[in-house]
Amino acid sequence: MLYVIGLGLGDERDITLKGLEAVKKCDKVYVEAYTSLLSFGLSSSGLSSLEELYGKSITLADREMVEEKVDDILSEARESNVAFLVVGDPFGATTHTDLVVRAKKLGVEVEVIHNASVMNAVGLCGLQLYRYGETISLPFFTDTWRPDSFYEKIQSNRVLGLHTLCLLDIRVKEPSLESLCRGRKQYEPPKYMTIGTAIEQLLEVEHSRGQSVYNEDTTCVGFARLGSKDQMVVAGSMKELLTVDFGAPLHCLVIVGKTHPVEEEMLEFYTLKEYLKSQKKT
Repeated sequence: MLYVIGLGLGDERDITLKGLEAVKKCDKVYVEAYTSLLSFGLSSSGLSSLEELYGKSITLADREMVEEKVDDILSEARESNVAFLVVGDPFGATTHTDLVVRAKKLGVEVEVIHNASVMNAVGLCGLQLYRYGETISLPFFTDTWRPDSFYEKIQSNRVLGLHTLCLLDIRVKEPSLESLCRGRKQYEPPKYMTIGTAIEQLLEVEHSRGQSVYNEDTTCVGFARLGSKDQMVVAGSMKELLTVDFGAPLHCLVIVGKTHPVEEEMLEFYTLKEYLKSQKKT
């Protein structure tokens, strides 16, 4: 059996009871380490926290292992119980869908155990989940690559009055272009997009497209470290959010569409004014 188990968003304790029971039945346990991040990271100390609570030795599965050595994992799952742990919910990334598809094609039994993900945790700010349109991913711009295909998706959502969740780029164990040209992989340091970078890129694309889909006065909500004790939620215009230090990753951003009075009432608790007020108290 291959168990694909969501870990939730905060720390090692966010695993469900069902998920923990499944882990304890497994002979081999992997934790995926490149599509998201637990609040304490997945360094050696973070991995030790997982191993201590779960009572199992855990192998860190980076992008290369999952994409290039997935057959080894699936071969193990044919003969024994194998757990594949995913931050958030198992289907928060297409990579995990591909893993399940490949397993089923090979005749490996699969059980999926769900958990909280960013896709539902953003409901914290009061914007109703059923009023969201298509989610977009914002990649880091480079000197030679500045994709803007997400612009039409935001435009479609805003025409319908829907909110847009923007998932921000994570670059973990990415080979540098120079090393690829030399034929020997050397990896860049981990890089996590901030809300500030996301807004700057969004405004750059609006400036070049010029269709007035949004502007620096458009209301957004910035989220940092959702599910952790020090999570941060601030609502304001793009211009206002550029002044806020959201701290450590992971960050995401919501571009607010047409709001219902109940949504507005809840959102009021997270305005920049309220955030600054709370900072003075502490």
